[in-house]
Amino acid sequence: MNIRFTSAARRELAEAVEYYERTQSGLGNRFLRAVEACAERIERYPHMWAKVSPRLRRCLVHRFPFALFYRSGDDEILIVAVADLRRDPTRWEDLL
Repeated sequence: MNIRFTSAARRELAEAVEYYERTQSGLGNRFLRAVEACAERIERYPHMWAKVSPRLRRCLVHRFPFALFYRSGDDEILIVAVADLRRDPTRWEDLL
């Protein structure tokens, strides 16, 4: 099964990596590896993670306050957001 990030999710990921790298050298790379591991877990077990709507699921990123919001199809998983969970939670309601 293929995993694809929307352009908005890729932008969120890049911004978060940049933020963490500015915070501490190497932290951006650790965050990126944690997101990649999260995506691999989703790929292996796409229906395991919490449903937040009939079509959207959420998988938490280990050790960081982020989650990947995604839709699972027959042959593709679409990551629609790399969500910073410290932000206003209603910000993500648009994804539902």
